Amino acid sequence: MKRIRTIAIAAIALSATLHADPIPENLRQEGWFIGAQAYTFKNFTAFEAIAKTKQAGGKMIEFYPGQKMKPDSKVKIHHTMPEEAMKELLAECKRQEVHAVNYGVIKANNADEVNSIMDFAKKMGLYAVCTESTEQIVAWEAAAIRTDIKVAFHEHGGSMSNPKYKVWNPLYILGVVESRDKRVGACADLGHWCTSELVPVECLRILNGRVISVHLKDKATTGKAAVVVAGKGVADIAGCLEELKKQKFDGHISIEHENDWNDSVPQVKANIDFVKSHPK
Repeated sequence: MKRIRTIAIAAIALSATLHADPIPENLRQEGWFIGAQAYTFKNFTAFEAIAKTKQAGGKMIEFYPGQKMKPDSKVKIHHTMPEEAMKELLAECKRQEVHAVNYGVIKANNADEVNSIMDFAKKMGLYAVCTESTEQIVAWEAAAIRTDIKVAFHEHGGSMSNPKYKVWNPLYILGVVESRDKRVGACADLGHWCTSELVPVECLRILNGRVISVHLKDKATTGKAAVVVAGKGVADIAGCLEELKKQKFDGHISIEHENDWNDSVPQVKANIDFVKSHPK
C-alpha cells in the first residue's frame, strides 16, 4: 500500500512538472505578460532587439526567423541555428533580463519540419511557437503534446477574394483547432484583423478560450493602413484587453509596431504603457 501511495504521489508530481507554465510569474506587469515581437526591430540584430525591448519596458521577446543574431556574427535566428548560438542568445536574454517567450511566424512543410521547430522551442524554453501552416495541424498537435509547447496559428490580412489564403478568418482557425488539444490555438493579430476589415473584439469572441498569444498593434483605419500607437486607431485595443480578461487569457502580448522602423522604442513603450493602464 505504501509503495502504491508513493507511486501515485510521484505521478502527480510528474504531471505537474509536465504542464508547468514556462512564463515566470515575476514577469507579470499589471497582471499581463508583455513584451515585443523582434520583427518590430527588424532593422537591427536580435541582440539589439532584446536591448530595445528592455528599453521600452517589455520583459519578454518573441523571436522571428531570419534576423541576424548580433552585429559581429553571420548567424541568423532560426530553428536550425547551432546549439552554441542558441545558448549565446539565451545568455544575452538572461543578461538583459528579457525572457524568450515565442518564435515565429514560421512555416512548416511537413511533420519533420514541425518536429524540428518544436524541438528548438523546447531547447529554448519557449512558451509557444507561431505559424500559419494549418495544413500540418496533425503534426503540430502531436508535437505540442510531446513537448508541452503551445502552437498559435497566426493571420495576415486577407479576404474572400483570395480563397487559397484562409487563416485570416477566425472562423477557419476555430474550425482547425476546436476539436484539438488545448495547447493548439490562435495568435490574435489585432492589427491584421483590421487589415482584413474585421472587428478584432468580435474575432476574439469567436476564438474564445483558444487564444494562445497576441500580436498587438493598432491601425489608423481598416484595410491597408498605417500602424499607430494603441488607442489612436480603429482596433479598439481597450475593448480587446477587456475581452481577453473575460476569457481569462494568460498568454503573452507581443507589441508589433510595424512603423517607425528605425526609432520605434517610444511607440513600443507607449503600447506597453497602454496595456498596463488596463490592469487585470
